Amino acid sequence: MRISRTWTAAGQLRRWTAAGPVRRGATAGALVVALFGVAACTGTAPGGPTAAGSAPASTGAAPTATPSPPTASPTPTGGPPAAAAQVPDVLRFTGTTLTGAAFDAAQLAGKPVVLWFWAPWCATCASQAWTVAEIAPKYRDTVPIVGVAGLGEQRAMKEFVTEFELAGTTQVDDRKGALWKRFKVTEQSIFVIIDRTGAVVHQGFLDGEALSARVAALAGA
Repeated sequence: MRISRTWTAAGQLRRWTAAGPVRRGATAGALVVALFGVAACTGTAPGGPTAAGSAPASTGAAPTATPSPPTASPTPTGGPPAAAAQVPDVLRFTGTTLTGAAFDAAQLAGKPVVLWFWAPWCATCASQAWTVAEIAPKYRDTVPIVGVAGLGEQRAMKEFVTEFELAGTTQVDDRKGALWKRFKVTEQSIFVIIDRTGAVVHQGFLDGEALSARVAALAGA
């Protein structure tokens, strides 16, 4: 039975003391006083619950053992902590983003990943940028899309990101071409798609429609 927060022992006592008849003779008054004394010893107000921490009044009957209900086995609320995903060789690289933040591809292990190799002066890259800007936020947690900017100056790269609203997508500054060489990218725009096991399942050109379809399929796999 739930007990309201506004119910207090003091309130209970006030209601109880206001209920009994008090206009009696001396004998009746003595009897009431005696009853008050009995109630005070038991710690229980007539008709109310037993006061917290008080033992119930003895009835004089022999105690009857009540069998305890069987204890249910605890239900596990979760299995053992998931092991960290093994980092495949293809994701063992680091870099610096165009905003100056450190980037470690190992953090993407266990997920499908799309690497987009682009250059700031590339017209084809510009046409694909709108699709990337549209779908990348939607799949950020399931199929991360990471831009790898190269073959240009940093200022031009940053202007490209601003113009095509790509600030919400990680863009690695690869002016020296280290990642382009690592993935043997010799032209732009190129998409490298890596599945959750670390296997490269696509490397080449994709238009906006094809890119959207591939990413959606990876997210549902």
